[in-house]
Amino acid sequence: MAGIAHEINNPVSFISGNIVHAKNYIEDLMKLLTLYQQYYPEIVPEIAEEIEEVNLNFLKQDLPRMLESMKVGAERIRDVVRSLRHFTRLDESQMKFVDIHEGLDSTILILQNRLQAKAGRSGITLVKEYSALPKVGCYAGQLNQVFMNLLTYTIDRLEATSFKDDLIDQPKIMIRTYLEDENTVVISIADNGIGMSELERKSIFDPFIPPQLHGKGTSLGLSIAYHLVTEKHHGELTCFSTLETGTNFLIKIPLSSANVLAG
Repeated sequence: MAGIAHEINNPVSFISGNIVHAKNYIEDLMKLLTLYQQYYPEIVPEIAEEIEEVNLNFLKQDLPRMLESMKVGAERIRDVVRSLRHFTRLDESQMKFVDIHEGLDSTILILQNRLQAKAGRSGITLVKEYSALPKVGCYAGQLNQVFMNLLTYTIDRLEATSFKDDLIDQPKIMIRTYLEDENTVVISIADNGIGMSELERKSIFDPFIPPQLHGKGTSLGLSIAYHLVTEKHHGELTCFSTLETGTNFLIKIPLSSANVLAG
């Protein structure tokens, strides 16, 4: 993923940089064309026909808008590439102190298309309530994988249940971050879905439990997330859910500790 992001970034930077020059060149040509029209108002029939053929007035209005759209598109791609780099963080294989909100935002951006409305269901609303947090000592790439697995699982279940018309309200995911105490940061990923039975909740991190909803919601990603949180970061990953009340995953990570930083 990091390699692909790098390969995409090079041509996108080329396009983004040249759009600025193209815009300036076109503005200069438009000024020159305006001067020609001002000082040579009488035009030959061939030019008049060509002006009508290309719809010159519309072209003069639409071309700057088109360039601006291209610029916005290029910037959007660069944002995605930047998010991919934040998400992978392959250059940070060792534990470092990082802003976990960057990792969350990068993961959300990568999954943005999963949140949009689709045939059979409305879009999933995502609400963020971030508290002011110090940087967290963690393996950033691994923690981002935890966010990805939990959010993917949550979206899968919301999609599966919404197709069954089980959701009463608008599908929603809420992400909260806060300090539980001076040395523990908490990340909450909650939804307003149909929840799960106590039997399912107790086995949620078991990798061998089969999918529950139309082939979606497999626990394999959750098992990986549990391993990364509890064993790699000496933290806690718990699931709270009852039927008809939604599901809430709580991640608790030590801000810093000698044994964690020692690996």
